[in-house]
Amino acid sequence: MNNEQDKKLQLDCANAYLSKANEDGVAIEKARGLYLLGLLKQGNEAIKLFDSVISLSKNLNDNKFPAYAYYKKGYQFKNKFQYKEAIDNFLIAERIAKSNNIDFFYKVKFSIALLRSEELGEINEALVGYKECFNYYKKKDISLPINYYPYQNAVFALADAYKALNQTDSTTYYNKIGYNESKSPKYVEYNALFILNEGANMTLKKNYKAALDSINKALPKLILCKNTDNVLASYFYLGQTYDGLGNKKEAVKNFIKVDSIYNLTRTIAPEFKSAYPYLITYYKNNGDKTNQLKYLTRYMHIDSVLQANYKELTKKLRVEYDTPNLILEKETLIQSLEKEKTQSNWGIVISSILVVLAVGFGYYQYQSKKKHRARFEKLMQKEPDTIETIAPKTEHQDNINPEKANTIGINEELVGQILEKLEKFEREKRFLESNITLQSLSDAFDTNNRYVSKIVNLYKQKSFIQYINDLRIEHAVTFLKEDKKLRKYTIQALALEFGFNNAESFSIAFYKKTGIKPTYFMKQIEETLKDKTA
Repeated sequence: MNNEQDKKLQLDCANAYLSKANEDGVAIEKARGLYLLGLLKQGNEAIKLFDSVISLSKNLNDNKFPAYAYYKKGYQFKNKFQYKEAIDNFLIAERIAKSNNIDFFYKVKFSIALLRSEELGEINEALVGYKECFNYYKKKDISLPINYYPYQNAVFALADAYKALNQTDSTTYYNKIGYNESKSPKYVEYNALFILNEGANMTLKKNYKAALDSINKALPKLILCKNTDNVLASYFYLGQTYDGLGNKKEAVKNFIKVDSIYNLTRTIAPEFKSAYPYLITYYKNNGDKTNQLKYLTRYMHIDSVLQANYKELTKKLRVEYDTPNLILEKETLIQSLEKEKTQSNWGIVISSILVVLAVGFGYYQYQSKKKHRARFEKLMQKEPDTIETIAPKTEHQDNINPEKANTIGINEELVGQILEKLEKFEREKRFLESNITLQSLSDAFDTNNRYVSKIVNLYKQKSFIQYINDLRIEHAVTFLKEDKKLRKYTIQALALEFGFNNAESFSIAFYKKTGIKPTYFMKQIEETLKDKTA
């Protein structure tokens, strides 16, 4: 529609068009008038208008309607984060367009792939759609803007998807295609995007000098084009690059710029929120509690917004900080800062409090030791197969509860197959592989990662990450009890032995599962053995 800046004029024109169509009594013109109105509305109001368009035009065999209405209705659902409904409407639009509007068919196909990639994290599934669109548009005359823009969108989507999958060579291949096709001055923004994307790709390859060069070339162009989202992305990748080069001060400067842009726009993609844990850790290590609290508060706010808006994306484990620890750290910082600002003359009172606290702490330590000893003895008494676990045994595939299967919308036969594969996965102790992820396991099972996630949540009664970690800890407890050599390993070595990437993640998972730390567990085993031989 023209007059994009004048919403009132747009509305007046749409209403005038609809009024004339109603007078003439032409169904397809009524549908167009309602469609124009729908484009100017949002949410349920827009959806109702598009439903009216669909009702009026579904039997008219028009090459635009009702396909256009289903497409726009899908975007309204997408904006409401109702992804299933969005995909349903996109698929109907795609099916209709396939028979009478092939250009629109590929436009819808691209939107479906984009939703699957950006909102649902289904990168591999989205790649299929991106490749189909790329193959279609590269056969057309891309010197025409009507073909050039969707072609370049498909090229960039492929490059970005391969980057998300860490397939850096494929990313470079498509970045080069896009870069070479965007050298004309009129396509400066696309050119900058491909340069930036390759810079981010070089960061993944740890070729930090090349990354720095590319990002610094792209950034001024993106600023000139007022592409705020990708200016933010540029600063984020600069931060990552400088960190890779060991220049933490420059990394911090760029991550602060990420925050500054977020403060202006109040929007940020989940990919870029990891700038905040970096800032929090940096200021924590430097003893700057004020800035530590500032970025901690901001990170908590962003995380809560993303949890509300990106329901599928926030299934990913928040590695750096989980919510309870964030809240606790925030409260501790606030108290600490208030204490530093207060000049207290309450020496006697403070001394008394310290005495009380010391007594209380001593009692707490005594109770804590008793509790830890009890937990240790409980672990030592249990046989390997009876180590207490949160998750019950899964139902056998031949005895799947249909009601349970229906609650997650997965065919019960498929549920049985996946449960059988999970049992085999546990028997073969594949959970000890350090690089196991929901996606890699789903790929090995030849199924969708959402199916595996839902089945683990329902039948194991825990998240996928918790499921893997619990299996590893149960295995660790059994072997640490039996193998004297293992008990001489460092915590880092044990972490690697049992599938964890570092000592900290192993220790945290061990404590969550058993209530005691692995160092305590091994120490108590050795002391128990000494007592028996004494």
